[in-house]
Amino acid sequence: MTEQLVGIGSDRLCAAIHPLGAELWSLTDAEGRALMTDADPRWWTGHAPLLFPFVGRSRGDACRLDGHEYPMPQHGFARHRDFALVERTEDGATFRLESDAQTRAAYPFDFRLDMGFAVEGASLRMTATVRNRGGADMPFSFGYHPAFAWPLPYGGGVEDHRIVFEKAEPAPIRKVGHEPGLIGRDGVASPVKGDTLAPTHAMFEGDALIWDRLESRSLIWGVPGRRRLKIDFPDTPWLGLWQKPGAHYLCVEPWAGMADPVGFTGDVWDKPGIMRLAPGASRQFRMNVALVD
Repeated sequence: MTEQLVGIGSDRLCAAIHPLGAELWSLTDAEGRALMTDADPRWWTGHAPLLFPFVGRSRGDACRLDGHEYPMPQHGFARHRDFALVERTEDGATFRLESDAQTRAAYPFDFRLDMGFAVEGASLRMTATVRNRGGADMPFSFGYHPAFAWPLPYGGGVEDHRIVFEKAEPAPIRKVGHEPGLIGRDGVASPVKGDTLAPTHAMFEGDALIWDRLESRSLIWGVPGRRRLKIDFPDTPWLGLWQKPGAHYLCVEPWAGMADPVGFTGDVWDKPGIMRLAPGASRQFRMNVALVD
Protein backbone atom coordinates (compact mmCIF):
# COMPACT_ATOMS: atom_id res chain seq x y z
CA MET A 1 0.00 0.00 0.00
CA THR A 2 2.80 2.46 0.82
CA GLU A 3 4.05 2.51 -2.77
CA GLN A 4 0.84 4.31 -3.70
CA LEU A 5 1.41 7.16 -1.27
CA VAL A 6 1.85 10.64 -2.69
CA GLY A 7 4.47 12.57 -0.75
CA ILE A 8 4.68 16.35 -0.46
CA GLY A 9 6.67 18.56 1.86
CA SER A 10 9.07 21.30 2.83
CA ASP A 11 12.29 21.32 4.81
CA ARG A 12 10.20 21.42 8.00
CA LEU A 13 7.17 19.19 7.41
CA CYS A 14 6.34 16.23 5.16
CA ALA A 15 2.97 14.67 4.40
CA ALA A 16 1.96 11.49 2.59
CA ILE A 17 -1.53 10.96 1.13
CA HIS A 18 -3.13 7.75 -0.10
CA PRO A 19 -5.42 8.04 -3.16
CA LEU A 20 -7.91 5.67 -1.50
CA GLY A 21 -10.13 8.21 0.18
CA ALA A 22 -7.57 10.98 -0.44
CA GLU A 23 -6.52 10.10 3.10
CA LEU A 24 -3.63 11.77 4.88
CA TRP A 25 -1.54 8.81 6.04
CA SER A 26 1.39 10.50 7.71
CA LEU A 27 2.73 13.82 8.86
CA THR A 28 6.37 14.03 9.97
CA ASP A 29 8.68 16.82 11.10
CA ALA A 30 12.15 17.65 9.76
CA GLU A 31 13.71 14.89 11.89
CA GLY A 32 11.21 12.31 10.61
CA ARG A 33 9.26 12.14 13.87
CA ALA A 34 5.67 10.99 13.40
CA LEU A 35 2.91 13.42 14.32
CA MET A 36 0.00 11.10 13.51
CA THR A 37 -1.31 7.69 14.50
CA ASP A 38 0.82 4.58 14.22
CA ALA A 39 -2.32 2.81 12.85
CA ASP A 40 -1.78 -0.13 15.20
CA PRO A 41 -4.43 -2.67 14.12
CA ARG A 42 -5.14 -3.51 17.76
CA TRP A 43 -6.93 -0.16 17.94
CA TRP A 44 -7.77 1.38 14.58
CA THR A 45 -6.15 1.19 11.14
CA GLY A 46 -7.50 4.53 9.96
CA HIS A 47 -5.38 7.63 9.62
CA ALA A 48 -7.50 10.63 8.56
CA PRO A 49 -10.61 9.61 6.59
CA LEU A 50 -12.74 12.23 4.86
CA LEU A 51 -16.39 12.23 5.91
CA PHE A 52 -18.68 12.76 2.90
CA PRO A 53 -21.50 13.00 1.88
CA PHE A 54 -22.59 12.63 5.51
CA VAL A 55 -20.82 12.85 8.86
CA GLY A 56 -21.48 10.08 11.36
CA ARG A 57 -23.97 7.26 11.23
CA SER A 58 -27.38 7.36 9.60
CA ARG A 59 -30.00 5.47 11.57
CA GLY A 60 -30.30 1.98 10.14
CA ASP A 61 -27.29 2.77 7.93
CA ALA A 62 -29.67 4.35 5.45
CA CYS A 63 -30.74 7.88 4.57
CA ARG A 64 -34.25 8.83 3.54
CA LEU A 65 -34.94 11.30 0.76
CA ASP A 66 -38.28 12.15 -0.87
CA GLY A 67 -39.84 8.87 0.17
CA HIS A 68 -36.89 6.72 -0.92
CA GLU A 69 -34.31 5.00 1.26
CA TYR A 70 -30.64 4.79 0.25
CA PRO A 71 -27.89 2.70 1.87
CA MET A 72 -25.30 4.88 3.59
CA PRO A 73 -22.31 3.59 5.60
CA GLN A 74 -21.08 5.45 8.65
CA HIS A 75 -19.29 8.67 7.63
CA GLY A 76 -20.35 8.22 4.01
CA PHE A 77 -18.60 6.53 1.12
CA ALA A 78 -15.80 8.93 0.09
CA ARG A 79 -13.29 7.23 2.39
CA HIS A 80 -13.81 3.95 0.51
CA ARG A 81 -13.40 5.38 -3.00
CA ASP A 82 -10.30 5.93 -5.11
CA PHE A 83 -9.61 9.60 -5.85
CA ALA A 84 -7.83 10.67 -9.03
CA LEU A 85 -4.59 12.63 -8.61
CA VAL A 86 -5.25 15.71 -10.76
CA GLU A 87 -2.33 17.95 -9.73
CA ARG A 88 0.98 17.44 -7.97
CA THR A 89 4.01 19.57 -7.10
CA GLU A 90 6.81 19.11 -4.58
CA ASP A 91 4.79 20.83 -1.89
CA GLY A 92 1.19 20.18 -2.95
CA ALA A 93 -1.32 17.73 -4.43
CA THR A 94 -4.99 17.74 -5.39
CA PHE A 95 -7.20 14.66 -5.53
CA ARG A 96 -10.67 14.38 -7.09
CA LEU A 97 -13.74 12.20 -6.62
CA GLU A 98 -16.67 12.55 -9.03
CA SER A 99 -20.09 10.98 -8.89
CA ASP A 100 -20.71 7.83 -10.92
CA ALA A 101 -23.30 5.08 -11.14
CA GLN A 102 -22.07 3.51 -7.90
CA THR A 103 -22.25 6.70 -5.85
CA ARG A 104 -25.66 7.65 -7.30
CA ALA A 105 -27.09 4.33 -6.12
CA ALA A 106 -26.48 5.52 -2.56
CA TYR A 107 -26.58 9.29 -3.05
CA PRO A 108 -28.56 10.41 -6.11
CA PHE A 109 -26.65 13.62 -6.80
CA ASP A 110 -24.05 14.73 -9.31
CA PHE A 111 -21.08 16.06 -7.30
CA ARG A 112 -17.37 16.71 -7.43
CA LEU A 113 -15.17 16.58 -4.36
CA ASP A 114 -11.68 18.04 -4.71
CA MET A 115 -9.24 17.53 -1.85
CA GLY A 116 -6.18 19.76 -1.84
CA PHE A 117 -3.06 19.45 0.31
CA ALA A 118 -0.26 22.02 0.49
CA VAL A 119 2.78 22.25 2.77
CA GLU A 120 4.26 25.67 3.48
CA GLY A 121 7.06 25.81 6.02
CA ALA A 122 5.85 24.03 9.16
CA SER A 123 2.19 24.11 8.11
CA LEU A 124 -0.08 21.69 6.22
CA ARG A 125 -3.09 23.31 4.58
CA MET A 126 -6.01 21.07 3.58
CA THR A 127 -8.93 22.32 1.52
CA ALA A 128 -11.97 20.27 0.52
CA THR A 129 -14.17 21.73 -2.22
CA VAL A 130 -17.63 20.26 -2.75
CA ARG A 131 -19.39 21.22 -5.99
CA ASN A 132 -22.98 20.48 -7.03
CA ARG A 133 -22.91 19.58 -10.72
CA GLY A 134 -26.57 18.60 -10.87
CA GLY A 135 -29.79 20.46 -11.50
CA ALA A 136 -31.33 20.25 -8.01
CA ASP A 137 -30.32 21.39 -4.55
CA MET A 138 -27.93 18.90 -2.95
CA PRO A 139 -27.98 17.96 0.77
CA PHE A 140 -24.63 17.08 2.31
CA SER A 141 -22.32 17.37 5.27
CA PHE A 142 -18.55 17.16 5.52
CA GLY A 143 -15.94 16.42 8.15
CA TYR A 144 -12.28 15.71 8.83
CA HIS A 145 -11.12 12.78 11.00
CA PRO A 146 -7.31 12.99 11.49
CA ALA A 147 -5.65 10.95 14.23
CA PHE A 148 -2.76 12.83 15.84
CA ALA A 149 -0.06 11.18 17.92
CA TRP A 150 -0.76 10.90 21.65
CA PRO A 151 1.82 11.41 22.98
CA LEU A 152 3.48 13.72 20.49
CA PRO A 153 7.25 13.09 20.07
CA TYR A 154 8.41 16.19 21.98
CA GLY A 155 8.51 14.92 25.54
CA GLY A 156 5.96 14.69 28.30
CA GLY A 157 3.64 11.82 29.07
CA VAL A 158 0.15 11.02 27.86
CA GLU A 159 -1.28 12.64 30.98
CA ASP A 160 0.59 15.90 30.30
CA HIS A 161 -1.12 16.61 26.97
CA ARG A 162 -3.76 19.31 26.70
CA ILE A 163 -6.26 20.65 24.21
CA VAL A 164 -6.20 24.43 24.52
CA PHE A 165 -9.13 25.98 22.69
CA GLU A 166 -9.12 29.40 21.07
CA LYS A 167 -11.91 30.46 23.44
CA ALA A 168 -13.51 29.24 26.63
CA GLU A 169 -15.90 26.33 26.00
CA PRO A 170 -18.40 26.17 28.88
CA ALA A 171 -21.40 24.83 26.92
CA PRO A 172 -22.62 21.26 27.46
CA ILE A 173 -21.37 18.66 24.98
CA ARG A 174 -23.02 15.61 23.49
CA LYS A 175 -22.07 11.96 23.53
CA VAL A 176 -23.14 8.90 21.59
CA GLY A 177 -26.52 7.62 22.78
CA HIS A 178 -27.96 4.16 23.41
CA GLU A 179 -28.26 3.48 19.67
CA PRO A 180 -24.67 2.77 18.50
CA GLY A 181 -23.16 5.65 16.55
CA LEU A 182 -26.15 7.97 17.01
CA ILE A 183 -26.10 11.20 18.99
CA GLY A 184 -27.71 11.34 22.40
CA ARG A 185 -30.41 13.98 22.69
CA ASP A 186 -29.35 15.26 26.10
CA GLY A 187 -26.25 17.33 26.74
CA VAL A 188 -23.68 16.52 29.42
CA ALA A 189 -21.44 18.89 31.37
CA SER A 190 -18.40 20.11 29.48
CA PRO A 191 -15.09 18.56 30.59
CA VAL A 192 -13.31 21.75 29.49
CA LYS A 193 -11.98 23.96 32.29
CA GLY A 194 -12.05 27.47 30.86
CA ASP A 195 -10.30 26.97 27.53
CA THR A 196 -8.36 23.81 28.46
CA LEU A 197 -9.20 20.11 28.25
CA ALA A 198 -6.98 17.53 29.94
CA PRO A 199 -7.97 14.38 28.02
CA THR A 200 -7.78 10.91 29.52
CA HIS A 201 -8.33 7.53 27.94
CA ALA A 202 -11.29 6.98 30.25
CA MET A 203 -13.14 9.93 28.69
CA PHE A 204 -13.61 7.91 25.50
CA GLU A 205 -14.95 4.68 26.98
CA GLY A 206 -18.41 5.81 25.84
CA ASP A 207 -17.21 6.83 22.34
CA ALA A 208 -16.63 10.37 21.05
CA LEU A 209 -17.00 13.72 22.79
CA ILE A 210 -18.99 16.11 20.59
CA TRP A 211 -19.17 19.90 20.69
CA ASP A 212 -22.25 21.23 18.87
CA ARG A 213 -22.14 24.67 20.58
CA LEU A 214 -18.51 25.34 19.85
CA GLU A 215 -17.14 28.87 20.18
CA SER A 216 -13.63 28.14 18.90
CA ARG A 217 -12.38 27.58 15.37
CA SER A 218 -8.84 26.80 16.46
CA LEU A 219 -7.05 24.79 19.13
CA ILE A 220 -3.57 23.68 20.18
CA TRP A 221 -2.71 20.05 20.95
CA GLY A 222 0.27 18.91 22.98
CA VAL A 223 2.23 19.49 26.16
CA PRO A 224 2.34 23.14 27.28
CA GLY A 225 5.86 24.53 27.05
CA ARG A 226 6.89 22.05 24.35
CA ARG A 227 6.43 21.92 20.59
CA ARG A 228 2.75 21.41 19.78
CA LEU A 229 0.26 21.30 16.91
CA LYS A 230 -1.96 24.27 16.15
CA ILE A 231 -5.12 23.12 14.37
CA ASP A 232 -7.39 25.62 12.59
CA PHE A 233 -10.82 24.77 11.16
CA PRO A 234 -12.52 28.05 10.15
CA ASP A 235 -15.36 26.53 8.11
CA THR A 236 -16.66 23.79 10.42
CA PRO A 237 -18.83 24.75 13.43
CA TRP A 238 -18.73 21.46 15.34
CA LEU A 239 -15.99 19.25 16.72
CA GLY A 240 -15.55 15.64 17.74
CA LEU A 241 -12.72 14.15 19.80
CA TRP A 242 -12.30 10.39 19.71
CA GLN A 243 -9.99 7.50 20.31
CA LYS A 244 -10.13 3.83 21.19
CA PRO A 245 -9.21 4.02 24.88
CA GLY A 246 -5.54 3.24 25.35
CA ALA A 247 -4.50 3.84 21.73
CA HIS A 248 -1.62 6.11 20.72
CA TYR A 249 -3.69 8.77 19.00
CA LEU A 250 -6.37 11.39 19.53
CA CYS A 251 -8.70 12.17 16.64
CA VAL A 252 -9.44 15.89 16.34
CA GLU A 253 -12.46 16.01 14.03
CA PRO A 254 -13.87 19.31 12.72
CA TRP A 255 -17.38 18.67 11.41
CA ALA A 256 -20.02 20.48 9.40
CA GLY A 257 -22.80 18.03 10.21
CA MET A 258 -23.10 15.04 12.51
CA ALA A 259 -24.78 11.67 12.98
CA ASP A 260 -28.52 11.19 13.26
CA PRO A 261 -29.92 11.77 16.76
CA VAL A 262 -31.18 8.73 18.65
CA GLY A 263 -34.62 7.80 17.29
CA PHE A 264 -34.35 9.97 14.17
CA THR A 265 -36.65 8.83 11.35
CA GLY A 266 -36.88 11.99 9.26
CA ASP A 267 -35.88 12.98 5.77
CA VAL A 268 -32.24 13.76 5.04
CA TRP A 269 -33.11 17.46 4.87
CA ASP A 270 -34.05 17.29 8.55
CA LYS A 271 -30.70 15.86 9.69
CA PRO A 272 -28.72 18.10 12.06
CA GLY A 273 -26.24 20.27 10.23
CA ILE A 274 -27.29 19.35 6.70
CA MET A 275 -26.18 21.97 4.19
CA ARG A 276 -28.07 22.84 1.01
CA LEU A 277 -25.90 23.39 -2.05
CA ALA A 278 -27.55 25.02 -5.07
CA PRO A 279 -26.95 23.76 -8.62
CA GLY A 280 -23.55 24.90 -9.87
CA ALA A 281 -22.50 26.14 -6.44
CA SER A 282 -19.50 25.00 -4.42
CA ARG A 283 -18.42 25.17 -0.79
CA GLN A 284 -14.98 24.88 0.80
CA PHE A 285 -13.85 23.42 4.11
CA ARG A 286 -10.36 24.23 5.35
CA MET A 287 -8.22 22.59 8.00
CA ASN A 288 -4.69 23.74 8.76
CA VAL A 289 -2.15 21.92 10.95
CA ALA A 290 1.04 23.73 12.00
CA LEU A 291 3.96 22.97 14.29
CA VAL A 292 4.34 25.71 16.89
CA ASP A 293 6.89 26.22 19.66
